[in-house]
Amino acid sequence: MATRVDRKLVCKLIEKGIDVALIPGFIRSLANACLLTPDMSHSLVNKRLKYLGWEDVELDYHTLQLAIDSLETKGLSRLEYKSAPWYLHRFKIQKAY
Repeated sequence: MATRVDRKLVCKLIEKGIDVALIPGFIRSLANACLLTPDMSHSLVNKRLKYLGWEDVELDYHTLQLAIDSLETKGLSRLEYKSAPWYLHRFKIQKAY
């Protein structure tokens, strides 16, 4: 079940122009961008996301923190590596968003 943080995160990502179907992939890219340096600034996260192909997305600090909180509540300790199915299963987007 989606938490309040998840719902807020999904709304923010949709506002930023990310298609609902792409949100699990975006969250995975975000986590992978943060793997080596979890405490990096949100501007560096945006640079890494652009490198990974998300050129049209610019995260603000608040949205980045929502994503990190959401991942941590789902058990992603210290932004460790997880496979694509892990993200697809945990970020199923429901019509309520």
